[in-house]
Amino acid sequence: MKINTLFLISMALLICGLSSCKTSSVNLFKAASPHEQYQRKLVSAGLDKTALGVSWINSADINLQKALTITIPYKESGYFAADKTPVATYQFSATKGQKLTINLTKKPLNSAMVYLDVYHLPTGNNAKLLASADTLNNPILLDIEDTGNYLIRLQPELLQSLSYTLEITSGPSLAFPTRSKSSKSIGSYWGDGRDQNARKHEGVDIFGPFRSPVLAIADGTITRVNENNLGGKVVWLRPKGKNYTLYYAHLDEQIATEGEEVKLGDTLGLMGNTGNAKNTPTHLHFGIYEYNGATNPLPFIDPITKTPQNVIAPVANLNKTLRTSSTVKLAQSPEKKSTILRSLNAGTVVQITAATGNYYKAELPDGSIGYIPSGELVETNKPIRKFKISLSQEKAFDKPDSLAAIKLNLKVGQTVNQLGSFGNFQLISDENMRIGWVVK
Repeated sequence: MKINTLFLISMALLICGLSSCKTSSVNLFKAASPHEQYQRKLVSAGLDKTALGVSWINSADINLQKALTITIPYKESGYFAADKTPVATYQFSATKGQKLTINLTKKPLNSAMVYLDVYHLPTGNNAKLLASADTLNNPILLDIEDTGNYLIRLQPELLQSLSYTLEITSGPSLAFPTRSKSSKSIGSYWGDGRDQNARKHEGVDIFGPFRSPVLAIADGTITRVNENNLGGKVVWLRPKGKNYTLYYAHLDEQIATEGEEVKLGDTLGLMGNTGNAKNTPTHLHFGIYEYNGATNPLPFIDPITKTPQNVIAPVANLNKTLRTSSTVKLAQSPEKKSTILRSLNAGTVVQITAATGNYYKAELPDGSIGYIPSGELVETNKPIRKFKISLSQEKAFDKPDSLAAIKLNLKVGQTVNQLGSFGNFQLISDENMRIGWVVK
C-alpha cells in the first residue's frame, strides 16, 4: 500500500483525535469489544472509505481464515510496522478444564493499542468471541469450557510501530483437592479398567494419609452428602457459576453438610477407604459430573502449570528483510513435524514479523506467512552476486510484480547487486543503496 507522507500525518492526527480509542481498563465479555469499538470509530470518521481504513477492516476478517497453528504453552516476540495494516492470528487446541493465562505486553508502553481477541471455533459454526483485551498489562484468564479449537487475533491501531510479546501458559481451572497439591499423589487415572475391564474409571484416585483433609477446590454449595455402594461416604460440591458438580468419594468422615456454602480451601471431609475401596490403600476418588455424565477431572486439577520456552531466535532481526540460505520449508507451525505450506528456494526474500523458540514467523512478498528455523535465514546486506541490467530490467518495482509501482529507473548495462529473489523477480540494490525488484 502506497501512502504519501502528508496523508500519513493527517491520518495519524485524525486517529489520535478519535481515540481515546484507548480504553481505560480491560473489557471482558462485553457486547462491543475494544476491537469493535475502535472499528466503529473508524467508520464514524469515514475512514472505512479510505484505502488504509478498508485494509485495516478487511485484514481483521481475512486473517481469521489465515491463522497459523501453535501449541500451548506459547511465547512470541513480534513487531507491527506503522506502514502496514498487520494482523497476527493463531489457532490452537485446548482441553476442557484448563485455565489459560494470555498475557500481551508492548513497547513503547504509550504506543498504539493492540487489540487481543480470543475465539472458540466450534465445528461447523461461526467463531464465538470469548474474551477481549487492549494491552493494559492485564492478562486474560480463560477457563476452557469445551475441548476443541480456539483462535487468538492480535491487531494494532493504525499508523504506529511497536514491538510486542505474547505469552500463553496453561494450568488447572480448579485447585487440588488434597493438601499434597502434587500430581505425584495421583495413582489411578480416568479411563483405567475396573472389575476386569467391565467398566472404566470415571475419575482419578488421589492417595494420602488416613483421615487427611479433602478440600473444597472452589467456592460453591454442597448439594448432597450421602453414602453409596461404590463411593462409600461421599460429598457433592457445585462450584459457583459452573455447570458441573464435584464428587468426593471413599471418605472416612464427612464434615460438610448439605446446603452449606463453602469457600476455597474449606475441609469437606477426611480421606478414607469406604465403599468398594475397603481393601485398597487410603485414597480419595475425585470425579466431575455434568448433565450428560462424567468428564475427565485431571485437566481441572493437574497442578502443573505449563510455561513456554524462551525466545531463542535473535529478536534484532524483527522487521528486517532476510533471505533463505538454502532450500527450506515454510511451515504451518513452529515444530519439526509441522504441515509444510510450501518449499522456498535458496535466496528467497522474507520479512521477519515475529520470533518464537528458535523459529521466525516470516512473511513472503505475496503475503503468505509461516515459520522458518532462524538458522536457515541470513541478512541481505551481503549480495548474492553482481550483474548488469538488461533491456527488460530497466524498471525496478516496489514489489515483485510488473503491475506494481515503479521505484527505480535503471540503465542498460548498469551494475547492481542481487540481494535475493521471489518468483520471477530479483531484489536488487544500486550503487546508491536504493532497492527494488527487477524481472529475472
